[in-house]
Amino acid sequence: MQIDKNRDATPVRAEPGSGHALVLHPYLKSSDSSSGNVQNGRTPQARLEEAARLAAAIQLTVSFKIAVPIAKPNPSHLFGSGKVEELAGMIMDLAPEVVIVDGSLTPVQQRNLERAWNVKVIDRTGLILEIFGARAQTREGRLQVELAHLNYQRSRLVRSWTHLERQRGGMGFLGGPGETQIETDRRLISERIAKLTRALDQVRRTRETHRKGRAKTPFPIVAFVGYTNAGKSTLFNRLTRAQVYADDLLFATLDPTMRGITLPDGRQSIFSDTVGFISDLPTHLIASFRATLEEVLEADLIVHVRDIAHPQSHEQKQDVLQVLEDLGLPEQRRETMIEVLNKIDLLDPERQEEVRNTALRTQNVSPLSAVTGEGCDALLAAIAVRLSAGREMVELQLAPGDGANLAWLHRHAEVVELRHGDDGAAYVRAAIDPQDLARYRKRVAAA
Repeated sequence: MQIDKNRDATPVRAEPGSGHALVLHPYLKSSDSSSGNVQNGRTPQARLEEAARLAAAIQLTVSFKIAVPIAKPNPSHLFGSGKVEELAGMIMDLAPEVVIVDGSLTPVQQRNLERAWNVKVIDRTGLILEIFGARAQTREGRLQVELAHLNYQRSRLVRSWTHLERQRGGMGFLGGPGETQIETDRRLISERIAKLTRALDQVRRTRETHRKGRAKTPFPIVAFVGYTNAGKSTLFNRLTRAQVYADDLLFATLDPTMRGITLPDGRQSIFSDTVGFISDLPTHLIASFRATLEEVLEADLIVHVRDIAHPQSHEQKQDVLQVLEDLGLPEQRRETMIEVLNKIDLLDPERQEEVRNTALRTQNVSPLSAVTGEGCDALLAAIAVRLSAGREMVELQLAPGDGANLAWLHRHAEVVELRHGDDGAAYVRAAIDPQDLARYRKRVAAA
């Protein structure tokens, strides 16, 4: 049996119930050998490694991983008959509990591979859905995951409903407590989808109400986005002193978190940590999580956190920009995001210097380390400057004893100068957003 060189060096035979997985990354053979079989800027080996890390994110032990070249996709099995037979021998030897195909499988291909290999098979979309199911903590998150999973499974023959029992820690493809044979009647699935859609519509309306409420406050929203495992949550915790779960795992964070923070100029802001993006993000997830991701579109400022130490950092950036474009974020806003080059502490000194020098010559770029804290103060200062860019300098006179409006200005504007006249009036010079200035004048007129 011929084995591709892009594999683990030491295959491990799995024991029953051990949660072992075999990871396959299929890729098209290239007629141009100079291209190196690069897909979206990534080699088959790089994509294989990411798939293995996705499997590890739900505590699966990858006993073997292999990149499998194919001349063209086979409609019935994806792989050719010879390759299916070859892989069947490998699967029999290794005895994994699940085979992960890092690509998109049609329902027919998935069923045929399961029959040929006598093992549970899931594709990349199914794996990401399993991860999201394991990570969802809030009611909204669980609703979103369930909706995405049912839309994905509607056309497939599935053996259990345990993928909807994420909060109990089971894995849909490994079985577990309460596993039952799934009801194949699509009418029941459609009814459940309709119910979930109505529930998420209510979530959307609630979020819209909250957004309108926040629009009446002086606190701008700063949303952190980025490729999964780029360090968003670690940076979020560093800046806000929050305790959001952060780990060296893909999709460690799923449910969004917001925290208030005082910027260096004294202005209050709200920082929002969001779910990470990934290449080939399933459309089911983008649709189901739109209510959550719309928070990014409504933010006053977007901070794109990149793992600058990752070999595919540039490709990851392009994936994030593509998701934001798919969500409807205008090109102008994508181009004016603050770009954080995180994990510079993992670079060698020469590369660190190169990154810092590039940042000095480029607008809206902040190199830093969320772990050591280097560069974090500079990022906060840059955020403060960007949020204050639309402010105008005004000079205001307050009536004697008008402490309420003076306190309001201190909360909603940057008071640059304050002096009191002999008549007891207060004279204020302040930088203030146009909408806050209009609100202030409305307050004074109503007094």
